[in-house]
Amino acid sequence: MKKLWGLIVLIGVAAAALAQTGSTPQNQGRADEGQQASETRPIRVRVELVNVLFTIVDKKNRMVLDLTKDDVKVLEDSKPQSIRFFSRESDLPLRIGILIDTSNSIRDRLRFEQEAAIDFLSTSLRAGKDQAYVVAFDVEPQLQQDYTDNLEKLSKAIRSLQAGGGTGLYDAVYFSAKEKMLFFPPPEPYLRRVMIVVSDGEDNQSEHTREEALAMAQRGEVTIFTISTNRTGMTLKGDKVLKRLAEETGGRAFFPFSSSDLAGDFQEISRELRSQYSLAYVSSNTAHDGTFRAISILPNNNTMRVRAKSGYFAPSQ
Repeated sequence: MKKLWGLIVLIGVAAAALAQTGSTPQNQGRADEGQQASETRPIRVRVELVNVLFTIVDKKNRMVLDLTKDDVKVLEDSKPQSIRFFSRESDLPLRIGILIDTSNSIRDRLRFEQEAAIDFLSTSLRAGKDQAYVVAFDVEPQLQQDYTDNLEKLSKAIRSLQAGGGTGLYDAVYFSAKEKMLFFPPPEPYLRRVMIVVSDGEDNQSEHTREEALAMAQRGEVTIFTISTNRTGMTLKGDKVLKRLAEETGGRAFFPFSSSDLAGDFQEISRELRSQYSLAYVSSNTAHDGTFRAISILPNNNTMRVRAKSGYFAPSQ
């Protein structure tokens, strides 16, 4: 996927028509010498595209895969925007962060988490196209394996995880978004950034707040999918945290009833990553004020629901 604010270079023709100026034999030699300077030059025009990846589901929670540009509207801060580009995105390269909670609170479920994560990568990661990294977090985040498409290295890193310590969830999200997702060299912006967080959501160690972690993920154009390791559903504070992280970034939160359900949740994430839409627009708000701007995508069919990021940060001066 293109980065949020891209520079589109439009090539214009700056023609220097010497004949129109009535050049004489006396100045012809001078014109010949300056010919190179008068040739066509590129004109660079800054066009700031806002890119949004989103999923649409029907009332039975089934993904809708046959929509067109005319089937949706996009609002920024409640103001209609003109969609410039619209497409199905099923083949973008993926950059996936696997963030696994290794605190004491999930000790008895860690083995199930490890195997489910490995199964997910074995079916989702395409050699030569996708890459993933592994972060373990308890008191602080630790990069266990940097970006690679080597499944053996990723599996080894995941299986080496051991439980112990507190839970620094927000620091793990902040670190992963800032250090591993925020910047990529060209042509890397044309890809999909995803974090899969497996945790109970009960942060008790982070230096960063939940909102700081969320803001960094939004700046990095990251979609967060969360899988709860709790077994009592949405009644826990931690599950609400996981739900918010997912919903604000256009992802989805999963709440398996048992550890054995983790594999199914991972596979559902894999399927959703290949079943999304992409749209882009040029904001009608041209201010470079660094503020957060809310985005709403509205399908014409009001029985459908959209999962998309809640907004983005405008560029600043």
